[in-house]
Amino acid sequence: MDRNDVEWKGYMPAITTPYRADGPVDFEGWQTLVEWMVAEGMHGIVVAGSSGEWFSMEPEERVALFELAHETVAGRVPVLGCANAIRVTESLRYLREAERIGLDGVVLAVPPYAVPNEAETVAFYEKAAAETSLPLCLYNWPRGTGVDLSVAMIERLAEIETVVAIKNSTRSFESFVAAFEATGGELRHFGFGTDELSMKLITEQGGDGTIGGGAVLGNDHPAYYEALWAGDLEEARRRGGRDKAFFEFSMMPNFDPTFASAQAIMKAALNLRGLPGGCPRPPYLPLTDEEIARTREFLAGIEVPIENPTGDPELTLGGRVS
Repeated sequence: MDRNDVEWKGYMPAITTPYRADGPVDFEGWQTLVEWMVAEGMHGIVVAGSSGEWFSMEPEERVALFELAHETVAGRVPVLGCANAIRVTESLRYLREAERIGLDGVVLAVPPYAVPNEAETVAFYEKAAAETSLPLCLYNWPRGTGVDLSVAMIERLAEIETVVAIKNSTRSFESFVAAFEATGGELRHFGFGTDELSMKLITEQGGDGTIGGGAVLGNDHPAYYEALWAGDLEEARRRGGRDKAFFEFSMMPNFDPTFASAQAIMKAALNLRGLPGGCPRPPYLPLTDEEIARTREFLAGIEVPIENPTGDPELTLGGRVS
C-alpha cells in the first residue's frame, strides 16, 4: 500500500465539534456542519482532530462522531478519523472502531506528553498498523506532542505497509519541504500553505493538499486547490489570500494562538456565519464579547457574510440560522 492506493488530496478540514454551553455535543448541529462542508466542496473531512478537540471528548462521543460522519457523508468524499489519545490502548480502540464503521482512513500522532524516542515511535506506528488494515496518515504535530519527526524518521515510517500519508505540521517549513522531497513518491503530504513556494510545489511537484482547521471560509479552501489544478494562479492567489489572512488572524506562524485558542476563534467565526460552531470545552474558553466583535470585524473585512451578528451559539444549536 502507498499513496496511490488512496485518493486523498486538496483541502480536507479537521472539523470543529460544536459543544453546547452546558457540555454535551450538539450532534444535530455537527451533522449540519458536515453537510455544509460537503456542499462547499471540501475534498474530504477529518473527524475528531485537534480542531475537533479530541482531547476533551469522551470515548463514546468520538465513536459516535465517526459513525455519524460515515452515515452523513455516505461516500461522497473521504472521511478520516483521528485516533490520537494519551494511552496507546485507546488509540488502538479508535483504529478498530474506524475500521468497523467503514471510515476511509485514520490520522494518528504519537501520544502527547509521553515524548517517545525514535525506536518507540516506530514501534508505536508498527503496532497501530498491525491493529487495522485501514490506510494511515502520520500526524507530525510537535506543538502538541513534543516530538518533531525528522526527515529520516518520516522516511523510516514510510516503510510501514499501510502508512500512505502525512499531515506535517512542523514549525520548520524547510523540514516540511525536505520531507516532501524525500517521501513524496511514497506518501501524500498535507500541510501546504498559500504562499508562492507552496503554490509552486503543488503545481510543479505534485504537492497533495492541506488538512486544515475548521474550514471557516467554506468554499475558499477547496477552491484554492481547484484553481491551482486548473492553472488559474490569479484565482488561487485570491482564494489563498483570504485563507492566509484567517490563519494569521487566529494563529502565529509557529501555530501558537494569537489572542485566544484557535478552536475558540474558529467556533466563534462559524457562529457569526450562522453555522453551528457551538462552544469550546474546558480548558478552552469561549471568546469574550470584545473578542467576538474583533472576529466579526475581521470577517466583514474579508467579505465573509455575517448571519448571526452577536455570535450567540444558542442561535445555531441544531443547525443554521435561518
